[in-house]
Amino acid sequence: MRVLVIEDEPDLSQALAQALREEGYAADRALDGTEGLAKAEDCDYDAIVLDLSLPGLDGLEVLRRLRRNRTTPALILTARDGVSDRVRGLDAGADDYLVKPFALTELLARLRALIRRSTGLADPVIRIGDTAINTATRTVERAGIEVTLTAREYALVELLALYRGRLITRSVIYDRLFGDDDDTLSNVVEVHVSHIRKKLGKDFIQTRRGQGYQVGGSGSDDV
Repeated sequence: MRVLVIEDEPDLSQALAQALREEGYAADRALDGTEGLAKAEDCDYDAIVLDLSLPGLDGLEVLRRLRRNRTTPALILTARDGVSDRVRGLDAGADDYLVKPFALTELLARLRALIRRSTGLADPVIRIGDTAINTATRTVERAGIEVTLTAREYALVELLALYRGRLITRSVIYDRLFGDDDDTLSNVVEVHVSHIRKKLGKDFIQTRRGQGYQVGGSGSDDV
């Protein structure tokens, strides 16, 4: 999953991006509204964290312009805590609203809920065969036994599970799992897939040769 943080406080922006990366998200940053809007329109993000008091375009204007052609889930993160501020933010197109100061655990939980709802899932647990992916706790069980995955491995499993039965191309996987600041090898997706198959079974992820991957499908072209 890939998240854009539009926040003009450099330290907070960096801290949020680092926390997201530690959770397995790809995270990009923008320090003003103009840059943030350009990035949000240029890339298919899974969610956006948006401050309201931004240089250039303020957060409300970013939202209004973004909503002309994008439905990306947006979480407003701001010091403005008045009811009228929340109403304006939600009416401008925000999906959720969190007031500073905030708990990082709550922000991450709200992002998980936004991403889950955007894919049409109400239940945080996705079941594929004997594997259960809990998007709330970010844990995976196989046959009732918890399986230890790295943050990036979990992110790939969650991405494929959220779109179960649908082919996800390598380019989409790169785009959703790796941010602008990530250094990636050409075969990094294949390496992660190989590690996941060792932990969840060789048939958990199906390969479509030359196209991409899926879970919950009807079989693989190769292993």
